[in-house]
Amino acid sequence: MAQEQEQEQRALINRITNETKIQIAISLKGGPLTLQSSIFPTKESSNVATQATSSQVIDIHTGVGFLDHMIHALAKHAGWSLIVECIGDLHIDDHHTTEDCGIALGEAFKEAMGVVRGVKRFGTGFAPLDEALSRAVVDLSNRPYAFIELGLKREKIGDLSCEMIPHFLESFAEAARITIHVDCLRGKNDHHRSESAFKALAVAIREATSPNGTNDVPSTKGVLM
Repeated sequence: MAQEQEQEQRALINRITNETKIQIAISLKGGPLTLQSSIFPTKESSNVATQATSSQVIDIHTGVGFLDHMIHALAKHAGWSLIVECIGDLHIDDHHTTEDCGIALGEAFKEAMGVVRGVKRFGTGFAPLDEALSRAVVDLSNRPYAFIELGLKREKIGDLSCEMIPHFLESFAEAARITIHVDCLRGKNDHHRSESAFKALAVAIREATSPNGTNDVPSTKGVLM
């Protein structure tokens, strides 16, 4: 059963604190994905961060529009099916919601990956968005570390504080126990810079998690630790 669960690469995470209530379902291989029940009494039917195709289901509701947009881009280009529901203390600010969504998504990714074996482990991605170009490098290292340099100049993009964008990625890397380096190489528009960074990370993760033709642990140690 455990081996079958690893092959499915699916996870369901419920994370509840005094600041946020989060439910995440993820399938790293895409495909159909549903929740048994939503944490929302009602949910808006129309949302730019909702998409369903034959290969992917993506439904992101954090209460912060631009964060929804970034997580949607990450899932889409990583090839995931992903449902994210969050009820957070947005009457305070966007910090707890953004940070905790990053943590919960990292936990879901780690659980869905299971034992890291039979995959490339390392991944590199570049993604342009008009004038912006970002680069991301990923190591499924089991040693969490994040270097994020996006060069954002605005205070906010929509309702999301720009300082929280790298913090989301840092929180994700810490909980997922992976190493990520993400930097925006050029660009004038902060929306474009951010979105190209998330897309580049998605491309890098997709490569890192792709099969390498073996069932080996991709480490000279024989274990990732």
